[in-house]
Amino acid sequence: MAVAGAGSGAAWRTVVASAARPVVSARTWLAVIHVLTGLVTGLAAFVLVVLGTVGGLALLVVVFAGIPVLAATLWLCLQFASAERARFAGLLGASIPAPRRRLDPEASWWRRTWRTLTAPATLRQFGYAVARFPLSIAEAIIVVVVWALALATITLPAYNGSLPQGGADLGGTVLRGPGVLAAVALAGLVLLLAAPQVTRGVAAADTAIAWYLIGPGSRADTSARIGELEQSRARVVDAAEAERRRIERDLHDGAQQRLVALAMDLGRAKARFADDPEAARAIVDQAHAEAKEALAELRNLVRGVHPPVLTDRGLDAALSGVAALCPVPVTVRVDVARRPSASTEAIAYFVVAEALTNVAKHSRATRAQVSVSRHGDTLRVTIGDDGIGGADPRGQGLSGLADRVAGVDGRLSVDSPAGGGTVIEVMLPCGS
Repeated sequence: MAVAGAGSGAAWRTVVASAARPVVSARTWLAVIHVLTGLVTGLAAFVLVVLGTVGGLALLVVVFAGIPVLAATLWLCLQFASAERARFAGLLGASIPAPRRRLDPEASWWRRTWRTLTAPATLRQFGYAVARFPLSIAEAIIVVVVWALALATITLPAYNGSLPQGGADLGGTVLRGPGVLAAVALAGLVLLLAAPQVTRGVAAADTAIAWYLIGPGSRADTSARIGELEQSRARVVDAAEAERRRIERDLHDGAQQRLVALAMDLGRAKARFADDPEAARAIVDQAHAEAKEALAELRNLVRGVHPPVLTDRGLDAALSGVAALCPVPVTVRVDVARRPSASTEAIAYFVVAEALTNVAKHSRATRAQVSVSRHGDTLRVTIGDDGIGGADPRGQGLSGLADRVAGVDGRLSVDSPAGGGTVIEVMLPCGS
């Protein structure tokens, strides 16, 4: 019996500890801190955004000076959203990714800024900056009331007799008596045990709202993004298949034919060695030339796929080698302080190699330029020439390059007016 009683006591203590653990959990109190700090950050954002919006609109009526004020207000909303994502991550452990920004192939800073400020994601973040303070007020009321009511009812027996009318007045009924006070205290204990769940529920709802307003957005946005990724994957598969067919064609029509001719020449030389050594020697010389040409074609084929110098020394050395082989004089400038990922380097190399091949074949240019630079997590590749222009972005060559670039979520643009040369610009994500 003693053993059974001890076991029951241990089980009871385990149940009580499990029920009380959320009350003192760091996760619970970090959620409380999150709700309360939202009041401070929300008030600051609300004041700045409302003043900026009202002031910008007022100035817009009089002069166009309101446009910079409104743009600055939207920029502040973006910075506030970034700070809020950090607050959610630090206090709740909720990682809210920033809204996806499309890579803009346009070089104009003004156009990139304008598209950023007028994007739907920016408007959602503006709405979040305005709604943060009212939302935090509602959340703080819920959390504070739950915790305060739980603590007030639990401790009611200690101060009930000191209240006016000799006890707490609940709807005209004065609470008195040990039984009533014990029941109230028990209800307060139940409410105290439920308070952590209420607090976490409020924090979870707040996270869901933030995910929509300052995160990736709605499910429709996510579905659209999935559709883009599916299209990119299909383009990668198509580009890989086209590349495989090109390699097979080059091997069959080039190196393979030369190797067949080489084997035939060596057979003829072998047959003539006994009767006509001079003719056999001439055939061997011809076979030797064929072998060197076959090796050159294989070397060029390998270089077109992925040259070893690209892995060993990076884009600068690899692109300089491609430029040296181009019959049109090419100026290469590479400004990449930190090397991008291997896949990004390979695609950048492939784009430049194919573009310079097109320059040599079709542009009638007298010179060309290749520029590669890194801006944050974006690699910008520009290939230009002074040829006849008129390149069709929907043609097989350029559309294939666009598909290859789109496969890694990049963008390719072509500016080729008739008689005005051609400029191909590629923007590639290059996180490494």
